[in-house]
Amino acid sequence: MNITNFVKPVAFLQEQRCRLTLMLLMAMVFSSCMLGPDFQKYRYRGPEKFRFDTTTVDSTVNIRWWELMDDPELDTLIMISLRENKDVLIAAERIEAAKANIGYTNAARWPSFGVSGGVSGSGVSGNTKSGFQLYPEFSWEIGFWGKFRRMNEAARANLFASEYSKQMVQLSLVSAVASSYYSLLAYYDMLKISKHTLASRDSGFVIMQDKYEGGMISLMDLNQAKIQRDVAAVMVPTYERMIGLTENSLSILLGRLPCKIDVGKPFHKHNYELDIPVGLPSELLQRRPDIRMSEEISRAANAGIGIAEAMRWPSLSLTGLLGAASTDLTSFNAIGLTWSAGAGIFSPLFQFGMNKRRVEMAEADARAALIDYEKTVQQAFKDVEDALINISTYRKELTAQESRAKTAIESETLSHVRYNEGSTTYLEVLEQQRSSFSAQLDVLTTRLSLLNSYILLYKALGGGWMTPEQERSGTAF
Repeated sequence: MNITNFVKPVAFLQEQRCRLTLMLLMAMVFSSCMLGPDFQKYRYRGPEKFRFDTTTVDSTVNIRWWELMDDPELDTLIMISLRENKDVLIAAERIEAAKANIGYTNAARWPSFGVSGGVSGSGVSGNTKSGFQLYPEFSWEIGFWGKFRRMNEAARANLFASEYSKQMVQLSLVSAVASSYYSLLAYYDMLKISKHTLASRDSGFVIMQDKYEGGMISLMDLNQAKIQRDVAAVMVPTYERMIGLTENSLSILLGRLPCKIDVGKPFHKHNYELDIPVGLPSELLQRRPDIRMSEEISRAANAGIGIAEAMRWPSLSLTGLLGAASTDLTSFNAIGLTWSAGAGIFSPLFQFGMNKRRVEMAEADARAALIDYEKTVQQAFKDVEDALINISTYRKELTAQESRAKTAIESETLSHVRYNEGSTTYLEVLEQQRSSFSAQLDVLTTRLSLLNSYILLYKALGGGWMTPEQERSGTAF
């Protein structure tokens, strides 16, 4: 090998090393500054308490409040849903994609290396020539004006937004599972009342038929008895249908095909008054995953302004190669050193306002993201206030409904006594039966509405599920 082939290029590279070092230092200085505004976190300036909050102690929500129900079946269903629900699994994969995107954008900040090579051959009148080249290539776009750092900032914000999005899916899932489960229990109770009422009215209708055939009552009395019997008969398949549809919906929430759902103790044996402290309004900004997600989306959009601004200014690219070349494939003695080094600056000059409009679009996107964040905060406060007023009013409504049901049941019993004594007509008996049946169903409906209001409050406050591992580490979800 001819050593002199290396001397001149190596000497030249040594002469240029200082210049290249100076160029790199200048590039680092320029890349250390970032164009565009820095993100400013939202500062809470709202009320110190919720309008309809009746609690006297400020504390965070019990994020495992359903354990107060003492229903192992509900615990099991929630654990299955968090593990197997398809929306949760999709959200988890989106987090992985967002993590990969951080690595992707971060890699753009550093040099890239490649290898190029080639073989050539030619011939004239039997004389042939051949050769080959093989060399690594180097290229590096210096991140002037903090473009790549802003890109990395946006990518990280999108990752956090994806994580909060998953938490939001989990939060909605737990609420939906709990609400569907208690709806299922309530429908079972309603079905039981309907079947009991139907059986009672079937027996009564048989008696009324005997009396009609004996000429003791009119056809109108018989028809009224049949109508009330048919009312109960209609409700039986209605609640059977509601049970089946609710089981199907709950199965999908569990990530499974429609199937039979095992249930625990009956609905009427559950506790309907839950002690869920509300806490401070400002805590919503930290608890609610949708608020945190909107904040990160706003952060990413804000970083987009810096990216657009950086694209209006010059960018520096460094390139280089160093390799071996030969003019004869059959002989390696003629191998020589081939090299190249250079730097180029690209600067947009006149593009009919395209770069300026790009900045304006990024600024508009950032403003829209900020407005969406503020809208999300407003909706969060509305959700809490709605749940609180629902709980307050449903409590009063349930008290009245339970009193009504108790009175209606007593009146139904008395009407039978009065009818048997001949003190009243059978129409009064039928009316009292109708009132009693309706009142019992309305009590269950109001209890379910109250319980769902607690579930909505839990969701509105941004409560969540914590596994034992997460409890030990102090991280939710």
